[in-house]
Amino acid sequence: MQTVRSSEELARAVAELRQSGTLALVPTMGALHAGHIALIDEAKRRAERVVATIFVNPTQFNDKDDLARYPRQEPEDVAKLEAAGCDLLWAPSVDDIYPAGFATSVHVSGISDRWEGEHRPGHFDGVATVVAKLLLSVHPDIAFFGEKDFQQLAVIRRMATDLNLGVEIAGVSTVRDPDGLALSSRNALLSPSDREKAGGLLSTLADLGGAITRGATVGPAIERAIENLIRNGFEPVDYVAYVDGGTLEPLDEYQEGGRLIAAAFLGGVRLIDNISV
Repeated sequence: MQTVRSSEELARAVAELRQSGTLALVPTMGALHAGHIALIDEAKRRAERVVATIFVNPTQFNDKDDLARYPRQEPEDVAKLEAAGCDLLWAPSVDDIYPAGFATSVHVSGISDRWEGEHRPGHFDGVATVVAKLLLSVHPDIAFFGEKDFQQLAVIRRMATDLNLGVEIAGVSTVRDPDGLALSSRNALLSPSDREKAGGLLSTLADLGGAITRGATVGPAIERAIENLIRNGFEPVDYVAYVDGGTLEPLDEYQEGGRLIAAAFLGGVRLIDNISV
């Protein structure tokens, strides 16, 4: 696997890969786990060549301490990407992505305003801006993102469509531990006792989804789910919502294509999850 760190190196490397056919992109912020490798595997299945990126994007962090704590382990990540058969790693510096005088931001209105957008102001502007830059730099035929960050996936799809970027945005199913906890680099921050409780987020969403499909009134059912999370140590609960899977607008009754999304803290660690209903 070749590793490049500048836009100039990237352009030459991508041009060479293009000669082999279709090109896939897997953007990451590093600290890779099995969920990221599932993205690489799907990319290899659907394209001849695969490019991954590792870039801890400062503009999507609301808290400077959170940015500082974000795990950085490039040697281990490189080994995992090589083992997975990735062809090219682009690991740019902050100055390469945001050079002096950089003054542009991409805002995807509507779909980014609720839920995560409400609790993390400016987060999706940072996401949309950096992903737009990555897509425009690599020009992949298809780019892969995990469904765990479901609102992020929806925002990126809207952005790519609105800007006519000419790339397919593909979602890949969430990879989970045996107890149902969605894989995340933040899971390592959970204490052993909280880690034992963490699977309760998925089980609560599953119970709530079953109630909705059986005709339960959505509002009271969500209130009961939040109460259950709090009883099991999840506090505060930022949101639990039943939404349209395309627009992320809230739904008040069962609808095909609906999605349950949630964010809650457990022992000071913020966990997010979602399931199809």
